[in-house]
Amino acid sequence: MGNSLQNVSFASNGSTAHGYLVVPEGGSGPGVVVIQEWWGLTSHIADVANRLAAEGFVALAPDLFGGTTTHDGDEAGRLMQELPVDQAARDLGGAVDYLLASDAVTSSTVGVVGFCMGGGFVLVLAAQQGDKIGAAVPFYGVLAEDYPSFEGMSAPLLGHFGEQDQMQSPDQVRQLADTIEKQSGQRPDFRFYPAGHAFFSDENLLGTYDPEQAAKAWDATVSFLRGQLGAPQSG
Repeated sequence: MGNSLQNVSFASNGSTAHGYLVVPEGGSGPGVVVIQEWWGLTSHIADVANRLAAEGFVALAPDLFGGTTTHDGDEAGRLMQELPVDQAARDLGGAVDYLLASDAVTSSTVGVVGFCMGGGFVLVLAAQQGDKIGAAVPFYGVLAEDYPSFEGMSAPLLGHFGEQDQMQSPDQVRQLADTIEKQSGQRPDFRFYPAGHAFFSDENLLGTYDPEQAAKAWDATVSFLRGQLGAPQSG
């Protein structure tokens, strides 16, 4: 037997949203929302969900672009700009509620992991959803507009950022950490790696994939999610 894969629909923002759901072989586990990059719900994001399921999590990757994916940077930027942050966060909130209502999900809160645009949305979702989020992990988060207030955020934060990221400098990340601490009362664990933007993605078009640093960030993420959500050991 392997992981159970399916495309699912869920109520969100007054309409219906869609996503890719992976249930681990054991049939249940803590829930984790996986948030796409600006390229869309690509095979890389689906692979992240598959890998989380292999570690014992129930992973749901919402499709924020309605089925559209792209390998063109200009188009990706346009898709990101045309997706209002508040609307996306409400869609993602529907994914949180879907997992919390699922019989397969054993945790009372959910984790959230996201990349690039999705990393920015991780922070927005954690701020909006409060105590429904039990762990938040942004990878090199980039948001097209200002963040909302973090006063309602209670989830522990682990973030992964590249020291040579051209989209978000280490100084900007440190300023973000200061803002989060000031508004939420907790200091996020933001870690820097000797790598560029999108260093975790083996499909990235920037040539910045770094398998060694990606493995370190992944191991830290899985350990963090297990520690906060209580995931079973794999294998």
